[in-house]
Amino acid sequence: MNKKILIIEDEPSIADNITYALSTEGFDPVCCGTGKDALSILNNTTFELIILDIGLPDVSGFELLKEIRKTANTPVICVTARSDEIDRVVGLEIGADDYIVKPFSPRELTARVRAVLRRTTERTSRPLEETCAPSFPFHIDKERYAISYYDEPLELSRYEFRLLCVLISNPGRVYSREQLMTQVWEEPDMSLERTVDTHIKTIRQKLKAIRPDEESIVTHRGLGYSLKEST
Repeated sequence: MNKKILIIEDEPSIADNITYALSTEGFDPVCCGTGKDALSILNNTTFELIILDIGLPDVSGFELLKEIRKTANTPVICVTARSDEIDRVVGLEIGADDYIVKPFSPRELTARVRAVLRRTTERTSRPLEETCAPSFPFHIDKERYAISYYDEPLELSRYEFRLLCVLISNPGRVYSREQLMTQVWEEPDMSLERTVDTHIKTIRQKLKAIRPDEESIVTHRGLGYSLKEST
């Protein structure tokens, strides 16, 4: 069965070009032009990948991506007419898997689609135990890709989950930002080191909401981060 791909793009000419390119490469594309229609389709159909235009007529593509990430880890490639670095950083931080700027060639897009799908397959084929081992006071639900802290569930984004997993796997070990980016991001060269700091900050806030007096993540100035060892 051909892999289904949802294209969320309001410009008919671009949507048609993407549809044609994917169809000729053996994919099964489905198109819609608004965020509302996209959410309706996603409620009823499972897709292997989503191509999301940031400039939709009814909602920001970033806001739509946040909604999608609440219920699904489907790979997402963001499409935009702007090349600003801040747009790319925001997209990657809230859960995009890749980013492509208009105008782009059909060949480039299909190559990115195949690359993202390949990375996703490789990532999900690895046992979670290889990258995430339990360490009190954390508990990892391997089936649901969820983490609890002192028996309280943490609401984590995909990258927050992966970052915390790496730290939990080796309490006390200091990871540099570069090491964390390499292990957590599929395209570390497309991200920025300050992205790691942003995610660590939000993880800390979520941990402190449960235990305000504890500092589970330790900052090593000039080096990186580690998980505090249990005493």
